Amino acid sequence: VGPYVLITPKETRRNQLQQSKLCFAKKELDDLERWKEEHRPGPIKLVPQRLGGKESETQARQKQQMMLMQSKYQQKHKREEYVKAKKAAEEAEILKKKAIQREKAERLEVKKRQQEMQRRDMFLEDQYYKTHELLNRLDLGLPKSDSCQIANCGPESTAWMRSHTYKQALREDENRRLEEMKQEQQRKTELMEFKQKQEEEARTRAHQNEQRRVNSAFLDRLQNKTQPNSIYQPGYSG
Repeated sequence: VGPYVLITPKETRRNQLQQSKLCFAKKELDDLERWKEEHRPGPIKLVPQRLGGKESETQARQKQQMMLMQSKYQQKHKREEYVKAKKAAEEAEILKKKAIQREKAERLEVKKRQQEMQRRDMFLEDQYYKTHELLNRLDLGLPKSDSCQIANCGPESTAWMRSHTYKQALREDENRRLEEMKQEQQRKTELMEFKQKQEEEARTRAHQNEQRRVNSAFLDRLQNKTQPNSIYQPGYSG
């Protein structure tokens, strides 16, 4: 630490500053008090009037009791609505899960049917090729069709015609089976879409009916609550 010089304050100067601060503060307080006194609000003058409205004390108490009962009923109704909404949401979630499982099962069934159809097609195709190969081997030993020029060609031509007719019948039968399988698959797809649409419409109608039932029950209970009170009011003596 380096050397320093301590200068003693002037006592008179300090006293003068403190005195001037005190005077200034006192002047501000005096000004504030004077301003409050000048701006003090005067007395309030109101025209006398009768309070309480047109209802009597008995009617007011009856009205207050009715509002309290309605408030309690509304709270109870809100709790019931919350429980019903929660239950409906849970049931909807269960139905959704069931629909997902049913859709998975249906897709699995369709996949199995498609695999079965593919195996059947492969079997029919293999059978057709083997039959065709057998008929072709049989045709190797038969004479050509242009070598038979006369009306009665003989037993070889008759065998060739039978093999040709048999191969054509196989092809027609295969085409017919393929067409039937396609139509059956299309019918099943349309039936599945129709069933899904019916289930969706049934769920919508059930939800609407439940909502109407809840609203009707609420209105009936409210009417049953208000009717006895309205009958009892004229004879109420407090």
